[in-house]
Amino acid sequence: MAASTSAGGGRTPGARETGYEPDPHRWRALWVTLVAGFMSLLDVTIVAVALPTIQRDLHASPAQVQWVVSGYALSFALALVTAGRLGDALGRRRIFLLALSGFVAFSAACGAAPDITLLVVARLAQGLAAGFMAPQNSALIQQLFRGAERGRAFGFFGATVGISSATGPILGGVILALASGPQGWRWIFYVNVPIGILAVLLGRRLLPRTRRSGRGHVDVPGVLLLGAGVLGVMYPLVQADSGGIGRLWWLFLAGVAILAVFVRRQRRLVARDAQPLLDLRLFTMVRGYAAGAGVGTLYFVGFSGVWLVFALFYQHGLGFSPLLSGLAVTPFALGSASAAVVAGRLVDRFGRLLTVCGLLGVIIGLGTTALLLRFAPVDIAPWIAAPALLLGGIGSGFVVSPNITMTLRDVPVRMAGAAGGALQTGQRLGAAVGTAALPGLFYLVLGRSGDYRGALVTALGAALAGMAASLALALSDWRRDRRTHRPHPKCPDEVAHSPVHARHT
Repeated sequence: MAASTSAGGGRTPGARETGYEPDPHRWRALWVTLVAGFMSLLDVTIVAVALPTIQRDLHASPAQVQWVVSGYALSFALALVTAGRLGDALGRRRIFLLALSGFVAFSAACGAAPDITLLVVARLAQGLAAGFMAPQNSALIQQLFRGAERGRAFGFFGATVGISSATGPILGGVILALASGPQGWRWIFYVNVPIGILAVLLGRRLLPRTRRSGRGHVDVPGVLLLGAGVLGVMYPLVQADSGGIGRLWWLFLAGVAILAVFVRRQRRLVARDAQPLLDLRLFTMVRGYAAGAGVGTLYFVGFSGVWLVFALFYQHGLGFSPLLSGLAVTPFALGSASAAVVAGRLVDRFGRLLTVCGLLGVIIGLGTTALLLRFAPVDIAPWIAAPALLLGGIGSGFVVSPNITMTLRDVPVRMAGAAGGALQTGQRLGAAVGTAALPGLFYLVLGRSGDYRGALVTALGAALAGMAASLALALSDWRRDRRTHRPHPKCPDEVAHSPVHARHT
């Protein structure tokens, strides 16, 4: 079947992509993007362990210092979709290098900040740069790789996502232990500078130069609507520790309403064959995209929140140091990293089944961990829970990496940036919900009962509920694939439409 076209000559999502020639530097270019992506995602969690030191050194209030974490997460999420669209239109290499350079500069500004106000401003700018960089990572994988190689590349990308999220508290504790003293927290930001400069230099040499797509128009009203909608949804969540959900619940409703207006506008632009910020046909015509985005969002609700809960339990409940608290969850990080790389090699063969099995592993592993920490003797509970955490980590590795591959595999390369940005926006929203809700539930139970173990089990139970919802969606997608007997193409950009695409041409 020939690639379909729209009325204005633009190809429909899912159309054949041709002219692929393997870049000889593609694997070295991948490692440059993974290092940059690791830094940007690590900065979501690594700063959390330094907040008490930052608060004392800069004489900040609890609400002010919380913005060091939440402000970064907020500006990160606001940039993703727009950044992906700009990368598609203006060149991913250009946007990636500009964003990475900004991330390095703002990291240095964070480390040098003389007061809490300038630190928060620098963190907002750093998060914005990270948000512009993140969609280019997955889009460059789409551009540089095909077939089984793409699955392996996404396996490394999934490992990077899992490791960066799980090891942030560990590395933060190590840096604080090595850079002791009241100013030691600054090295959490300064460490990005030499690594980032090296990544910029290597990126200039290794990342492929591509011609502009010719579709350089950006839907500015769409950018404003999407930004306002995401801000409205996320702001009450990032302010949860200071009562933001209770005070600003109306802002959440306003954000949802603005996002509905954004969706209507994007549909009108597609109907007129104009250039939308986010082509919503990704969700209706690209096989697996909508289901994969939903699986990722629901999974990150639980996945992102459990690390804060573990840190609260180990440090406040058991009196662990930040470093020892991080080491206690190391088995999860190790399992996630190793499994993600293996999963990248298996996704072509097993498809969505890998995600289903992975989610079952995470649920069993974290459920067993919760029971052991609740009922085992307190002095040995964290250590006998290590095998269960390892199982959960292995399961996580089979969730994140295959889900990214399955979600993006049929996305045309020309739309890869916007698709990756939308996928990561969903994950960031899920992470915001989890990091607000799970610690809040932990503190609620702790305040009523004074029982750290009971608070931990309740919060982990809520995380497992989110993962169970993700499992239900993954199961539904897997069964739909089996009923329709749809094969998993080895090279999605070189094949014709699947039956799903054909129905829309």
